Amino acid sequence: MTLHFSTDREIAAQPDIWDHWATRLPEIASQTRSWISSRAPDEIWLCGAGTSAFVGDSLARAMGGMSIPMHNIATTDLVARPQDFFRPGLRPLVVSFGRSGNSSESIGTLDLLDRLCPAAERLNITCNKDSALATRLPKGTGEQRVITLPDACHDQGFAMTSSYTTMLLTALAVLGDDPIQTLEQKTKTLAAHARTILATEIHHARPTRAVFLGSGPFLGTARESALKVLELTAGAVVTAWDSPLGFRHGPKAVVNDQTSVFVYLSADPLTRKYDQDIVDEIRAQFPTISVTSIGYPLASAETPDILLGFSDDLWATPLAVIAAQRLAVAWSKSLGLNVDDPFSGRNLTRVVSHVQLYT
Repeated sequence: MTLHFSTDREIAAQPDIWDHWATRLPEIASQTRSWISSRAPDEIWLCGAGTSAFVGDSLARAMGGMSIPMHNIATTDLVARPQDFFRPGLRPLVVSFGRSGNSSESIGTLDLLDRLCPAAERLNITCNKDSALATRLPKGTGEQRVITLPDACHDQGFAMTSSYTTMLLTALAVLGDDPIQTLEQKTKTLAAHARTILATEIHHARPTRAVFLGSGPFLGTARESALKVLELTAGAVVTAWDSPLGFRHGPKAVVNDQTSVFVYLSADPLTRKYDQDIVDEIRAQFPTISVTSIGYPLASAETPDILLGFSDDLWATPLAVIAAQRLAVAWSKSLGLNVDDPFSGRNLTRVVSHVQLYT
């Protein structure tokens, strides 16, 4: 893989970032879990915009059955309609994710908490130590904790890559219930599997449309994968995402003879049957197009085209997105685009910080 652009280097750096972060993660997780337990919030809100919101997509689906109710609430929804979420007497823990930590909606969320829910606890997870998420103090009785990720995952390219996966890993550790003593080795094992995926040649001609499908926590992965391709090809490759079962209920209309389909296969035997069915169905109906399966190999099922080394779907999500990151870069280059700024400063920018906030 030629590392010509910052985005190339940031994708390739993910295993090293995780290896380094793994040594600090157990202590951070232990302290954060103890703090959350001591504060006893009513709910946990997972908040971010765009890719940062997709972190919460994966977490909320897989962790929704934990002792504290967990909800994915995009900051773009929270800022636009706060009345839908704030309720009298409710004291949530608001977990804010942000690469820059300075997006308009991140700041708008902090403003809303100061004004409408000053007793809310806050946990800010950001890649930028100088950002509003990292440095701004709350106005109210709620306590705040900040987790600042390694500088190496503060992506300089347009697309969020290492920032997304490292925020996701961090949230898995601090909000999950995996034994603290297993976190370092688990993260290092993920890094090892990521190196394998990065070293595997992926040759895939650029389609005009790309579809990503996943169940449970992989639905967030599918959504992030679709966005990565759409962003880095500047919309030249039109993308869609859905669950394998939901896809048949209308969205499958997007598939034509110029479409590539990617299906994230669950390691859960029941879910896997539904995932494999959509793979088989599309291959039968469109025998000339590429349908790629990505997942953990099960003895009772067809071997995936791209292998993931983790049988825990949620913990496999940081691995699963890497193939889409690499394809997005390859297709961006094939279009002659600047991968680090595919829009050349027009239409979309690296940080959304120009939104007018209203009260």
